Amino acid sequence: MRRALLALALTAQVAQAAPVLEGRTLRYEDGPRVLWQRTYPAVMGDLSGPLQVGDLTYVGAGPNVYVLNAAGSVLGRADLPGLVTSIDASGGAVLVTTQEGSLTERYTLDSSAGVTLRERVVLPPDAQITGHLARVADTVPAALLAQAVTADPTNPFLALREARAARADPYRALTSVRRALAGPLPFPAWVQLAARLDGAGYPAAADLALGRAQRDAAARGLDPELPVSRAALYAYGNPSGYVGTLLTQNRLARADVWMRYLRDLHPRFEGGPSLYARYAAVLDAQGRSGEAEQWRQFTRSLNAGTLYNLGPQGLRGVRDAARLATLTLLIAVAAALWALQARAWATQGRDTAPLGGRWRSWLRHPLARARRVTVSYTSLGERLLLALLAAALVTALGGWQWSNQASAALRAPALNLGTYGGGWSAAQLADLSLRPGPDAALLGGLAAQLSGDDGEARDAYTRALPDPCAQNNLGVIAQARGDDAQARDRYRAALSARPDQEAAAFNLGLNPAVPGAAFQRAHRPGQPRLCYPDQRSLTRAVTGDLSVTLVGALRSPQELYTAGAGRSVRLGVALTAAGLLAGVLILSLLLPRAPVSVRRARPLGYRALGLLLPGTSVMDSAWGGMLLLTWSTAVAALAPRTGLVGFPDVPVLAGAAGQGALLGTLVATYVLNTLVFVGAEIQHRRRRRADAPVGERL
Repeated sequence: MRRALLALALTAQVAQAAPVLEGRTLRYEDGPRVLWQRTYPAVMGDLSGPLQVGDLTYVGAGPNVYVLNAAGSVLGRADLPGLVTSIDASGGAVLVTTQEGSLTERYTLDSSAGVTLRERVVLPPDAQITGHLARVADTVPAALLAQAVTADPTNPFLALREARAARADPYRALTSVRRALAGPLPFPAWVQLAARLDGAGYPAAADLALGRAQRDAAARGLDPELPVSRAALYAYGNPSGYVGTLLTQNRLARADVWMRYLRDLHPRFEGGPSLYARYAAVLDAQGRSGEAEQWRQFTRSLNAGTLYNLGPQGLRGVRDAARLATLTLLIAVAAALWALQARAWATQGRDTAPLGGRWRSWLRHPLARARRVTVSYTSLGERLLLALLAAALVTALGGWQWSNQASAALRAPALNLGTYGGGWSAAQLADLSLRPGPDAALLGGLAAQLSGDDGEARDAYTRALPDPCAQNNLGVIAQARGDDAQARDRYRAALSARPDQEAAAFNLGLNPAVPGAAFQRAHRPGQPRLCYPDQRSLTRAVTGDLSVTLVGALRSPQELYTAGAGRSVRLGVALTAAGLLAGVLILSLLLPRAPVSVRRARPLGYRALGLLLPGTSVMDSAWGGMLLLTWSTAVAALAPRTGLVGFPDVPVLAGAAGQGALLGTLVATYVLNTLVFVGAEIQHRRRRRADAPVGERL
């Protein structure tokens, strides 16, 4: 009774008091008297407020809003996705305005049962935001640690520092650890806390923190089906970096716990396959080959849904293959034109002499000189081969440009957060200029549905129909409003259109054995599962397929010169030049055939190039194209070994076995070309003898 009366007296005493913020000091003043005051360190960030609502006071510090009671005790803390700029009350609600870059958002605080936010909060991949609490705790001097813990009991990193300082008293240390695990935290802070608990020698507490991190991430809409960039994972506590530390320290038992955390929540994080391979190698070294093979099998399972099932880095392989094809075709076209020019050199010189010479004729008689270009002295078969090589070069360059654009677009932060929706994500997604279609509509629908706007989501999914993912997610909306019959019809339609869709199978009770379904059962029990776009769908949404790049180059060539994400000015110039060359060579098919004497001429320079450049002396036969492409491919693949060409190797050809095979192919090409060349020489002599007068034949 006495305590109740004292509390009532204190409340009555401060009922007329008002909070005043002066500099970095918050004071409660009752006229000339200061009831209590608190100074916030600069590391906590800019202060906002204070706002008094009843006997509660709200003050913003960095990305956090603290709620204090009339006695100055901290009742709770709200973690926001940006720096708090203002706090105000409107219509009986406390509204908080945040700023993250150029994005301004408004959130509603609810203090009726703890301190919660009514809106969904999607944390941006910004370590300054997600690591704010840990950074504040680290800067507190040791002498002021006890005072800081009393002033802010909601910061678990302060409690953990107190536990480390009290190691001599195990009971006091464990009490501080339990206090560190008591309050609500966003999942990045839980991961940071788990790593520190692990390092401090509290593995059981670290496991508990990781479990809470998973539950908080699931409540925020994160899902293992979505990729996470390296920057986002670093902002989310950097669990992969801590796994690397554990492996270096040979703490395999703890590394296993953290690897399973990554596998359950962020299996598709950037750099994941290399970490999985490293962990499997460590397990092999420990004699745990069965577990190692399980991790390798899990890594292979992540290839499903990626581009051509090449894995998360499949676009890099497509780019390297396109680069190799580009260099191969450049060498082939250059070798063919060089050899044909050597054969036509003398005849071309005689034909252009009346026009002013080989070079001046371009200025004096350009049209007549154009009629006497190198390809006009070739056969139809040789022109056709040149046209096909040039068209293939355009396609290879287009594939290179497309892979660059797709890689840059797929690295967009809005697509690598582990979730969709939220103000920051929506602003980033709007900057991607998604191509209209079912895939873009699916992304918009997911962002709206995860943020709680089922009406907008339904409209977006309707535009995406008959996409199986949209069908499944429309079923989720129907189930949420109690229409189970329609929901099951939607799930069946989705599974019928795509039998491997695990979301529809899960919602129909088939329990597929995939990580996403296991995560749903563990952390979102009783809720239907959403379908998320795979990498192929995302690629179509951000860039379209290769035909889009080639058609865009034909319609708007100037776009290829615009430097930007995934675009190269030099590559755009090369693609345009290759397109012009292909057009000229295709038009050359309409030119009349050159005289037989010119087409059959075999001067000494032409013969020398025929031996040096396999296939160039027999381009009017099937052997010519085969030898030329085989030789140019081997040379292009071996070129990076010389250091003269900066194109990266295709991984399959970069090893010792691949290099040996390439050298063998190159030698075999020259041997076969020599045999074909000798046969062509014999045939050429027979033709000359047959065409010669009877007297000269003898």
